[in-house]
Amino acid sequence: MPKRVVLYNFLIGLFLQLNSLSLLAQEEFMPAPAQSITKFNFIQLTGGIIILKAVLNDYPDSLNFVLDTGSGGISLDSATVIELNLEKKPTNRLIRGIAGIRQVEFTYGHSLHMPGISIRNLDFHINDYELLSSVYGMKIDGIIGYSVLRRYVFKINYDDHTIEILTPGSIRYPRGGYVLKPQFSTLPLPDGEVEDSRSIMQRFIFDTGAGLSLILSREFVEDSSVLLKNKRMYQTMAEGLGGKKNMVLTLIKSFKIGPYKFRQIPTYIFDDEYNVTQYPSLAGIIGNDMLRKFNIIINYPEQNIFLKPNTHFNEPFDYAYSGLGIYLVQGEIKVLEVMQDSPAARAGFKEGDILFAVDRNFSKSIQVYKSMLQIPGQALKVVVFREGRPVELKLLVHDIRKKYRRERKPA
Repeated sequence: MPKRVVLYNFLIGLFLQLNSLSLLAQEEFMPAPAQSITKFNFIQLTGGIIILKAVLNDYPDSLNFVLDTGSGGISLDSATVIELNLEKKPTNRLIRGIAGIRQVEFTYGHSLHMPGISIRNLDFHINDYELLSSVYGMKIDGIIGYSVLRRYVFKINYDDHTIEILTPGSIRYPRGGYVLKPQFSTLPLPDGEVEDSRSIMQRFIFDTGAGLSLILSREFVEDSSVLLKNKRMYQTMAEGLGGKKNMVLTLIKSFKIGPYKFRQIPTYIFDDEYNVTQYPSLAGIIGNDMLRKFNIIINYPEQNIFLKPNTHFNEPFDYAYSGLGIYLVQGEIKVLEVMQDSPAARAGFKEGDILFAVDRNFSKSIQVYKSMLQIPGQALKVVVFREGRPVELKLLVHDIRKKYRRERKPA
């Protein structure tokens, strides 16, 4: 056989072999598709906080749990543990939050039943959520965090207020969104870009349990010099593990997560004395008042998060500032904080005032009243009871996008 023909046959054979190898290389094992287990409604509170109804063990009444991607476990309120007569055991384990560190007890081996799903053999740490209950105006019985979230794929739809839980597996994400690939420890830690005096990329805690837009640690702010000088700052307070925490509220130019960029972000700055953000590893927390602008798929087994802008995407952030701290205490809505030089202080509010009506709304619903206080520029007539007598006050809710005119409060 001529050499030219032999060479030609050799090259054809080599081509066929390589092509076969290429086809074989395209085969790979894949996890089975994720299957829907259940879908049910959730309750959404101010700040985007998600409340899930669930039954513990075989107790007849449902309990209220906060869905919290910023929690490394699952927990029960100490008062709920007493009410249900659950056995508790001391441990040397510590939990940490923005307002403190504490040693916790545990109660072991419980089942949690949500519509269409039962999760067994859960160990709950025990905490005190009396403050959270007074903030939200409803009993908070516990928090659902990593111990449950890591087992499933969670779809959170803020448009129709539904949660869908799926088995671990492959997912074909819908069009029109973006897949984040954050670092996962027990908490998802995506990258975010903060821009004000300059632009800085840093990691953040992805926290559905934080009812704010964005929180930065003072350590990050000072070391990075990310904020413009002479910014307007407003004294305020937030609630977290261990109690209340003083913060300042300001505006930053923009924040970007994935390809999505938001401008004029209400941002809270706090002294991270308990090292929640583990600075310099993290800069702060992305809260649910920003996350609620997306429908979200949190895929713990595959360690990614899918974001798709929803109908709330272009809604304004909460730019309102009143300096008024209200809480539900023994069935009454009480004023427990009045920030110095705030609109509430100028209006004449005093700690201990009991809210009776806001603009002729007598619902005595703290969620309704907080929503009314979140309308910037709103002039509200508020009736309070002080020492048993009604007092009418006029509160002008400040818009933090505008210059704050400091005036003397009324005598």
